[in-house]
Amino acid sequence: MNDFSSRTLWRFGCSARLLKTNHSRTAAPNTSLPAVWMLLAQRSGRIPGLFVAAQKANFCTMRETVEENGSPELYSPYPEVRGMTLLNREAFKRTVVVPVLKVKKEIVHALMKALKHTVLQRPGLKRVIEDPEDEGSKLVILDPHQVPEFSLGQAEQEVLKQLNIPPEVSRYNLELTYENFKSEEILRAVLPEGQDVTSGFSRIGHIAHFNLRDHQLPYKHLIGQVIIDKNPGITCVVNKTSIIDSTYRNFEMEVLAGESNLVTKVKENNISYELDFAKVYWNPRLSTEHGRIVELLKPGDVLFDVFAGIGPFAIPAAKKKCVVFANDLNPESYKWLLHNCKLNKVDNKIKAFNLDGRDFLLGPVREELSKALALEKEAQKPAVHIVMNLPASALEFLDVFRHLLVGEPCGAAVLPTVHCYGFSKHENPAKEIQERAEASLGASLDGRCATYLVRNVAPNKEMLCISFQVPADVLYKRPCPAEEKPASKRLCTGKDFTEENIVS
Repeated sequence: MNDFSSRTLWRFGCSARLLKTNHSRTAAPNTSLPAVWMLLAQRSGRIPGLFVAAQKANFCTMRETVEENGSPELYSPYPEVRGMTLLNREAFKRTVVVPVLKVKKEIVHALMKALKHTVLQRPGLKRVIEDPEDEGSKLVILDPHQVPEFSLGQAEQEVLKQLNIPPEVSRYNLELTYENFKSEEILRAVLPEGQDVTSGFSRIGHIAHFNLRDHQLPYKHLIGQVIIDKNPGITCVVNKTSIIDSTYRNFEMEVLAGESNLVTKVKENNISYELDFAKVYWNPRLSTEHGRIVELLKPGDVLFDVFAGIGPFAIPAAKKKCVVFANDLNPESYKWLLHNCKLNKVDNKIKAFNLDGRDFLLGPVREELSKALALEKEAQKPAVHIVMNLPASALEFLDVFRHLLVGEPCGAAVLPTVHCYGFSKHENPAKEIQERAEASLGASLDGRCATYLVRNVAPNKEMLCISFQVPADVLYKRPCPAEEKPASKRLCTGKDFTEENIVS
């Protein structure tokens, strides 16, 4: 979130409630400059500071809000809200002066079109309002940045001349309330000055998920209520209170505001998912990565998703007519995986498992690889992809591929491509991830892998994906001479696997 500055003065939402008091009209060339606009102009370098000092005492229609450093933040809440922990919306009311033009009703549209860059354009603000003094006219609110000193520029005056509109600027008092400020502006005004203000969060359906820092915790309930107020559709705000559990990939959380219902619906890459956010892992920041991997797949390919979660790789792959085997150790993730398969009508295209990742690789993956890689006809051999998205520990599972299959590849076997995720705090994260993968595999991946930066997780912490084909000398264990069967060139596999004899 960018620091507040005069350049972003009119990012604030404003209500269009105009007060009839202190209404005056001033011919554009001879406008007397109110202090609030003189200060704005001074900050933007438009007029000398001495002129501001001379004029300030002549304007008193607005309450002074100058901070101790003498640099008031125009159109921000009053300084008195600093330190508020219990939200009081009434405390955010204030009044500011805005420039307006009086225009006959029949030519308002033409003027709006001609002065579209001069008219104030703010969400929730009516740019054209009723003139309380003339039923045949309207008042058009102008952008103060485009109308310095309440005086129109030459180009604007030429437009008014062509439309036969008097170049006369009016001043109105505009009341701002809590509803007219954005969430980051409110939080910046409330939280301790000089400290980070959070306005970023992950949205999971109707849930806003925060990772608040220690200095923000005293204001956590206010933050939650502000987020609900300012974001339509959000009815629950939570804060993570523990690190992600590496076993089930979920974490403890606290409801800061709103309802306590954490069963929600999300849509990612045009596919709908339902989940219980308190019991399963879901990160909307991985949407692009999910799409990237699925884009690599072709119809007929085989996908093994070792840590499938609720199905963000598996379900779109199945919709792409791939053969999918999806697994997750978390019983809740497995339950919601099955639910989402039915929801997206791919339940007959995905074989789901509730196993430890290592057991899944040693069982179903090994058996299905044996079948896929043993096909004699080249045209029948599908591409095989293995996704291992458990960045906290997935690299440690790569040792499973050491001699996973017994025998030799049949012909020009298509070796499986692994997409394995990991975190790194190293100054060269790609190199470090590769070295860790090589250590698990017991083989070099130089010239045989690609590393992709997925996202920045935290300062000096990256999430990466390393993709590589499992080297044949790693994947296959050659049989002992006594076990060899010269008459057969087919792949020899380990013991047969059935779902029933695997214990999670």
